[in-house]
Amino acid sequence: MDLLQGWGDEIAHGTLLTMKVAVLSLLVGLCWGMLGALAQMSPNRAVASLGRGFSLVMRGTPELLVILIVYFGGTVALTKAVNLFVADFGFVEVPPLQAGVFALSLVFGGYAAEVLRGAWQSVPSGVIEAGHSLGLGWFVMFAKIRLPLLMRFALPGLGNNWISLIKDTSLISIVGLHELTGLSQMATSVTRQPFTFYMTAALIYLTLTLANTRLIAWFEGRLMRGERRSPA
Repeated sequence: MDLLQGWGDEIAHGTLLTMKVAVLSLLVGLCWGMLGALAQMSPNRAVASLGRGFSLVMRGTPELLVILIVYFGGTVALTKAVNLFVADFGFVEVPPLQAGVFALSLVFGGYAAEVLRGAWQSVPSGVIEAGHSLGLGWFVMFAKIRLPLLMRFALPGLGNNWISLIKDTSLISIVGLHELTGLSQMATSVTRQPFTFYMTAALIYLTLTLANTRLIAWFEGRLMRGERRSPA
């Protein structure tokens, strides 16, 4: 007996699309986060204020509203921009996938900026001074010294944000993206079996978060290799 009533392939496709959205949002969001962290630490007061403002707005605005603003606001802005160059071009819609990734990356970046700023400032100054005394260049210093220590301090916080990001992908269904939640809603409307499909979606999200939690723990263990542990 097929519990999913023929919707198994669609649910699997929606799961893959969910992870695609999450990974893309993570990669773009890390860029936003690093820019936001560097901006906050800038000696220029205007740049520092801009970085703090970005983080404050993104952390203080519900993810759903950010998605709606990016999707509908982006559609209006893009339509006006295109019609300025091509008269009577008509309506231009922002694709739900791109809008969702951009919106979630902004939210993730707002949280990541605070985590990365704290991690950057936690790197011992003595280690950096030792690198300078050895005559290491900026790139070597960053790649070999600062980045490994930065990730060691930042990974727990970024890991929590990543887990939240996976679950937040469900919000993009509101603008028509057929990821896991969107397809579950579609299957429910066709089969009239809400418990079956919503419970299936919940179990898949739980499996994804548990698997990624284990993966993050493994990365933390790798980053902590060689670290002295205090005796119990």
